[in-house]
Amino acid sequence: MAKKRKFKFPWRTIISIATIGLVGYVVYQNWDGFVETFDNLNRTNIFVLLLLVPEQLFMYYACGQIFFSYLENKYRMVFGRKEKLKISTELNFVNRAVPAGALGGLAYLTYRMRPFGVTAGQASFLYIFRFGITTVVNYVQALIAVLVLLALGSIPEEATWIIWVSLLMNMGVFTILGLIIYVASSKKRIEWFAMLVGRLIAFVVRVVTFGHKKSLFRREKVQDYFLSIHDCVVIVKKDKKSLYRPTMWGFIYSLCEIGVYWIVACAMGRPEILPVIMVGEAIGSVFDGIVPYGPYELGMAGVMGILLGGTEEAIAVSLIVTVMARALSLIFTILTGYWPYQQAIRGKEDGKSNS
Repeated sequence: MAKKRKFKFPWRTIISIATIGLVGYVVYQNWDGFVETFDNLNRTNIFVLLLLVPEQLFMYYACGQIFFSYLENKYRMVFGRKEKLKISTELNFVNRAVPAGALGGLAYLTYRMRPFGVTAGQASFLYIFRFGITTVVNYVQALIAVLVLLALGSIPEEATWIIWVSLLMNMGVFTILGLIIYVASSKKRIEWFAMLVGRLIAFVVRVVTFGHKKSLFRREKVQDYFLSIHDCVVIVKKDKKSLYRPTMWGFIYSLCEIGVYWIVACAMGRPEILPVIMVGEAIGSVFDGIVPYGPYELGMAGVMGILLGGTEEAIAVSLIVTVMARALSLIFTILTGYWPYQQAIRGKEDGKSNS
């Protein structure tokens, strides 16, 4: 008698189909931006716009190097250049083309790095570090840009509120990062935080399942996860040099993010608005972290338009730069990241632990 084949849940196929649906949703949400981009191509220098291709690829690579340079230096792991770029394009695809937010990017990084022997705690530490360093650099750049604009006398009187907004954002970011470091650097505090998160997860699960299920994870697993992050923080505090290269790559990555908008501005013959782009991108990113579509462009373009004088032409230039940069970046993200991502989900990546 033939043995019955054990049913295997097709989670990879389901994720692949779900990804197509989510990407379709993102394209639909940004369709007006795509149309506006192609309508305005005749106002740009196409040869300058083509610089976005190598710039974007290098930006993906720089983002990946924040993780890889630390793992190579601290844990002696080995990654090939093609492998680094491939994983970087996948991660960029998940972060930008799939509306899953920061948790989606963290979950994918954890999944993708697991074959190399990277724990969930280590992946989370690296992801938080990447967010922290790029955010700090971003707002420091904005502060420098504000000082440059003040020195040049380029900020209209009605736009002085932007200075205070930039300062408050800087203070808020440094305060949040300081609290994260404060909690993660103490075993007692991280255990308390893990207990708090465990109870919160259990409460949400009970509410959603109407009391039929108590929790998705054992509290010990939640505690082990956060203790692993704590261990990474303790290791780094003892060996601060291990963060030099990741910090450098984080700085480069942040410059590349600004560079996307500046290349579009240069293609339109407006390279002088770089400081305005730096301030607008920093403030606009606040909206991006809350609602991914629409408010980002409105926030960034609004700030840029005010700093450029508030005229109809200034607002039009600001909108075209932001919308075109976002649309072209999204198109390139989908074209370069979708196939590598699908290969990885289907288990065709070659990951080996070198630790």
